[in-house]
Amino acid sequence: MSQAIFDKIESEQYRKEPLKFAVGDTVRVHTKVVEGDKERIQVFAGVVIGRRGHGLNSTFTVRRISYGEGVERVFPEHSPRVDKIEVERRGSVRRAKLTYLRKRVGKGAVTVKEKEIHAAPGKASAVAAAKASAKAAAKAAAK
Repeated sequence: MSQAIFDKIESEQYRKEPLKFAVGDTVRVHTKVVEGDKERIQVFAGVVIGRRGHGLNSTFTVRRISYGEGVERVFPEHSPRVDKIEVERRGSVRRAKLTYLRKRVGKGAVTVKEKEIHAAPGKASAVAAAKASAKAAAKAAAK
């Protein structure tokens, strides 16, 4: 078979909208789980420690600490079983794979610095405005 036929078949399997997360982000992955004749959504939350592959074969690895034990799970990006991915925190990292988190213990095993979101010059960011209003509310409550 020719490569054009493979590409056509693969293009039908791709996710409609691309996933918008990066390595270091803390995410909640909603997966569809089939138990007997019922289907439910199961959430796996953790830090993305790596992405690999390209096209239909691309995967990402999510790591979390569960009952003091490190648990990693690999998800295919274009799988129909992955319902949605919510980004809880944006991480600021300087490498493509965060495998060094495996050697860490406790809070240091999941802690990644949060990315600072910068607004365009001359415009106040939504985060800065929210912080300012929170400070104002705290001052008003203290009086």
